[in-house]
Formats: sequence, structure tokens, C-alpha cells
Amino acid sequence: MAAEVGPPLLLLGGPGSGKTALLFAAALEAAGEGRGPVLFLTRRPLQSLPRRTPAALDPLRLQKIRFQYPPSTHDLLQLLCSAHEARGPAPFLLLLDGLEEYLAEDPEPQETAYLAALLLDTAAHFSHQVGPGRGCGLIVALQTQEEGDSGDPLQLSLLQRYFPAQCWLQPVAPGSGQRCFRACLEPGGLGPRAEWSVAFQPDGEMTITPWPAQAGDPSSNQGPSSGGQP
Repeated sequence: MAAEVGPPLLLLGGPGSGKTALLFAAALEAAGEGRGPVLFLTRRPLQSLPRRTPAALDPLRLQKIRFQYPPSTHDLLQLLCSAHEARGPAPFLLLLDGLEEYLAEDPEPQETAYLAALLLDTAAHFSHQVGPGRGCGLIVALQTQEEGDSGDPLQLSLLQRYFPAQCWLQPVAPGSGQRCFRACLEPGGLGPRAEWSVAFQPDGEMTITPWPAQAGDPSSNQGPSSGGQP
């Protein structure tokens, strides 16, 4: 759902809401069908990945995903600043998991704004390298603390200026051992609101289906509330 090149996207959700799994699914999608490579930035190697899907088992797709693990904000900034010096084909998709861990090192507003702007500049540089009509997508995952808590309001407000398109993950009642989430995409005025159901089986398999529209459901036609949650 997020692999298509579009506006920079901020992916928001609580701990264990499937943000990393969605980023990896987007990486696999972008690496297939002649796309790629994909640059996946995270502080530590992924512990678990979606399984039992042809894309996740395709070695050709996996080879197109370049994982890099900047351990600190300083290392992340250095990596982004040196992107113009990198050799090889430019990424078709830039992914960053765990933005909150980097922001926690220096939560000052100017540092948040600088990192967000640098991410956008790096994606724009890759887009210029990729060429007209293709571009480089950018998806950044930010963990919220608890359900209904968006974390630092000022920090989130700053990020929303740079990432007008946002996707919120909300837990819903599970069934048959599944972990289920409602994914609400707000494209920042560039299109209609869209919603999906994201389910994780006990073995880690992930399925994404359209969220069923229900008559009288006010959330189907409303944007996020004043607190940022759908």
C-alpha cells in the first residue's frame, strides 16, 4: 500500500503495531517488478520479518534491499549528508524505521526540523538521480507511546509540516490469535482518505485488506482529530 512513489509519508503507531513489518513489505514491493534498489535505515537488524509470502522468499528482491544501521543521530546525519557521494544506482525508495529513537537523543525542535528537512532533501536528491517520471519515495516510521498518545505534541507538529501525508495504525479487537490493526491513510489533501485492515497471524504472516465501509461510521469521512489520531 505504501510502495508507490508519492508524497513523503509518516507512519505512526504504538509499540508492536506492525510499522516495521509494513516498511519491509513496502521494500519488497518496491524491489519487485523491475524496481529498486531500496535503502532501509534502522538502528539495529530486524528481528522478525513477514513470512510465507512469495515476495519475502524471493532472493532477487531481498538482494535489492540495502540495509544500513546508523547507531546514533550523528551517524544518521552523516549518512544522509554523504548520500550524494554514494556510488551505484540511486534508491527507488528510502525507508527509516524508529525515528523516535534518533529524535530522543536531541529532542530540541530545531534538531527535529533539521533531520526531517535532511530526509526530504536526500529523497529529492535520489529522485533527481533516478530520473523524470520515477522518483524516490520516502516513508518514515515514528512510534507513539500509548494508544491515544502521540508523544511530544510539538515534535509531532513539526514533523507534520514536513510530512503532510500520514498513516496511523490503531489496534482493533483480535480474532483467532491474530494481531489486527486499522491503518488510516491521510494523504495530506492530495487524495481521499483510505483505510485498510492489517492482520498478523501467529506465525508472522501479514495480510492487508480494505477496511469495510459501514453506514453511519463517522470516521470514514472525517480526518484526524485534534490530537492527531483518526
